[in-house]
Amino acid sequence: MGDHYFSANPSAPEQLRRIRVSLAGRDVEVTTAGGVFSPGHVDAGTAVLLAHAPTPPPGGDFLDLGCGWGPLSLALAMQSPHARIWAVDVNERALDLVRRNAEELGLDNVVAARPHEVPDDVAFRTLWSNPPIRVGKAVLHELMETWLPRLAPRSDAYLVVQRNLGSDSLHRWLESTLEPDFSVHRHATSKGFRLLKVRRHGSPPTGPVPTA
Repeated sequence: MGDHYFSANPSAPEQLRRIRVSLAGRDVEVTTAGGVFSPGHVDAGTAVLLAHAPTPPPGGDFLDLGCGWGPLSLALAMQSPHARIWAVDVNERALDLVRRNAEELGLDNVVAARPHEVPDDVAFRTLWSNPPIRVGKAVLHELMETWLPRLAPRSDAYLVVQRNLGSDSLHRWLESTLEPDFSVHRHATSKGFRLLKVRRHGSPPTGPVPTA
């Protein structure tokens, strides 16, 4: 297949295009391009996540993992203007599009970044992702093991995965791999997709129990 949308520097022609989409209850015009994921529309999985994920927290650091041209990041930024949204992707063209779209929509709370550019001390109040399943299990699992532990206590991640591309096996793997303070539930099923909710619960207190 040659080039993939998860390439750092896609070789496919850029072919900038303008499309109209509905995000967070707003009809907006955005710029997309060749060599990024779903350049012609909001893909079906992302649409399921947008339709079924709850309203994000009012503030804090959010993560859109594998942001593409930015539908999830832009929607999060519109819903939570006091939050900082980290739009993370390895695709430089996608990151440029996110920056362009956020600027055009007046969203100054979106930070488009490559994975290594996110500071290590940032903990996320929510994580939304339509993860790149086609990169293979090894890379997908590495992504999950890298980013899910960075959820803040009492925070949630929402992952949308097509059922016939392994959503249930990913669910089982997450349950068996994540630390005991995490739980995994099927939050919604729609149009052949599962929306998985990964919850990081409050960590139990450590050290001696204080006495009266």
